[in-house]
Amino acid sequence: MNNKSFSLWGRLLTSTVILAAIIGNTAVADGAAWPKEISLGYQKYGPLIILKSTGELEKRLQEKGVTVKWAEFQFGPPMLEALNTNNLDFAVTGETPPVFAQAAKGSPLVYLANEPASPQGEGLVVKAESDVKTVADLKSKKIAVAKGANAHYFLIQTLTKAGLTLNDVEVAYLAPADARAALERGDVAAWAIWDYFYAAAEVQLGVRTLTNGEGIVNNYAFYTSRRDFAEKYPELLEIVLDEVRKTDAWVKNNPAAAAENLAVSVGVDAKILEKALRRSNYGPEHITADVIAAQQKIADTLLDIKLLPKAIKVEDAVWQPKVK
Repeated sequence: MNNKSFSLWGRLLTSTVILAAIIGNTAVADGAAWPKEISLGYQKYGPLIILKSTGELEKRLQEKGVTVKWAEFQFGPPMLEALNTNNLDFAVTGETPPVFAQAAKGSPLVYLANEPASPQGEGLVVKAESDVKTVADLKSKKIAVAKGANAHYFLIQTLTKAGLTLNDVEVAYLAPADARAALERGDVAAWAIWDYFYAAAEVQLGVRTLTNGEGIVNNYAFYTSRRDFAEKYPELLEIVLDEVRKTDAWVKNNPAAAAENLAVSVGVDAKILEKALRRSNYGPEHITADVIAAQQKIADTLLDIKLLPKAIKVEDAVWQPKVK
């Protein structure tokens, strides 16, 4: 091969390498918009478990090459612990768990959206035959609640309204199933709980409600993610929220049918689930200044009573998508 031919071959080879690099970089750039998988955390109640049952999110993401992985949790704190440790990409919880999660060292949590306030979806209940008639009667008595859950803050505010503090009662930190059993046995005098567990206790145990969350808490539900995931895949998260909105709209207009759908997945009587669904509000909304202020009040309250390890600024964890 003469020098002229070698030079031509070298230029062709170089061009091929450059072209391959361009194609490769383009593929990486395109791939960055759509991960191979998204993992979603859900509880045995609410829009996400219904969305899971329909398969609509999977259909929507199939063309993007994204598979959907679902992870079930009994309540919010362990779900957000999984989010904080990069084992979840998307989660839905009540209003208190994100506050505790944000206070964790190096927390990547960001708020994406919230469901409207549903204060009637939380209750402080006692057995029907209990001699406890008012919240004030619980002084020096034992109350069950899930630590760090939305009902935890509800209990704090309920006691405050009655002129009591956590120091005036004995708190038993129990997961919902254990708390219900403790109430049935008489090991605790009261139980602070959220739906659907609340509705189930009303229907199956015949409990008496001392108060629900009306006028005490907002009881927002929050959709959260990790900051790194949100920055890398904003379009994907918007698709997830869009499918949640569609599911919410269907549940709002068809609570009985939604309850029947849930009953299959949850294994709970549809009448119980319908009761819970009818006192919930639906439709993910952008995080507003009022919602941020409400969350900040929770954070400040928990800090004041030394339940939160450090001060946080909720606004810092609110996801603000970059305007294209």
